[in-house]
Amino acid sequence: MRIAIFSDTYSPEINGVARTLKRLTDYLDKVGIEYKLFVPENQLSTPDITSVERLASIPLLLYPECRLAFPNMNLLKQSLHDFSPDLIHIVTPFNVGLYGLYYGKKYNIPMVASYHTHFDEYLDYYHLPLLKTWYWRYMVWFHRSFEKLYVPSISTRDKLYKHKIHSEIDVWGRGVNHQFFSPANRTIELKKKYGIKEKNILLYVGRLSAEKGVQIALDTFHSLPPTLYHQTHLIIAGDGPLLNQLKQANQEKVTFTGFLEGEALAEVYASSDLFIFPSSTETFGNVVLEALSAGLPVIGAEAGGVQHLIDHDTTGYLCPPDDTTYFIKYTERLLSNEEQRKEMSSQARTYALTQSWDEILAELIKGYENVLKKTIRHSA
Repeated sequence: MRIAIFSDTYSPEINGVARTLKRLTDYLDKVGIEYKLFVPENQLSTPDITSVERLASIPLLLYPECRLAFPNMNLLKQSLHDFSPDLIHIVTPFNVGLYGLYYGKKYNIPMVASYHTHFDEYLDYYHLPLLKTWYWRYMVWFHRSFEKLYVPSISTRDKLYKHKIHSEIDVWGRGVNHQFFSPANRTIELKKKYGIKEKNILLYVGRLSAEKGVQIALDTFHSLPPTLYHQTHLIIAGDGPLLNQLKQANQEKVTFTGFLEGEALAEVYASSDLFIFPSSTETFGNVVLEALSAGLPVIGAEAGGVQHLIDHDTTGYLCPPDDTTYFIKYTERLLSNEEQRKEMSSQARTYALTQSWDEILAELIKGYENVLKKTIRHSA
């Protein structure tokens, strides 16, 4: 089986889609399945890999760390002819994905797609709600030619069914590296590194942008009862358009680490006491699963993919989206009760250990094979 994959984002870019796609290609390499990945070039240092073809691109307006590709169509067509894919997987519905769709339809190649981001919900945060009707019309048109559509969570599947995006939608979940994101990485050196004197560390990890709800995390922290506030420090790990604005407005008892990865990220998870993630726009919520794997109870929004990761009152608490009152209530409860927090920490780690990347990706490959078998039967 040879798979051509089209995406508008990929490693080393830092977002959930790029990281998930890197997991997929690593797995394909591991099990010996041939693939050709078409993605935009970027300004970061990237190794020269024959299975990855970088396309000319410019930064996106709202997400400058992501790129808008303008490929040379003749070269792209020749590359695909040379590779001769059995299956096409389209990851994003933008320029690169559009060419993959065009090629697959023209040469009658079976295609699947995966849906990763609720861009319609982002439009509210960027004051563009009038574009929602156009967005959903485009999504219906874009996905109608695929044999199957993959989504990260049940709630995402239900939402797309509601909008009649496709009739064949499967959940392609996410796994976590249990050894890497582990309580074993806890270290007292973290407090020394950032000059933290407080007893408790409340943690947020994610993009610093309006749609991620980072302001709710800050408001929750600053609204804790005085005694608890005095004992607690907030770490904000991530980068994004709001970074400088938030740093200027929150200079007391808040540490902005900027973007973290590798051991630094693993240590900040494991060395914190509680994770807060108010985003209500997630199709999955990779950082939530990472936090759970590191043994952190999570306070999150009862919305999107996050609601399927947190077992309310067992591994954390779910709050009505954008309702700071509940975020304050549950954050105060867990920071005040070390015994309950330890029990939830154990339950969080136990749940995360059941989420294996190899098993999840093996199921995806079975899905690919079933699509090919189905199309062969229909063409016979």
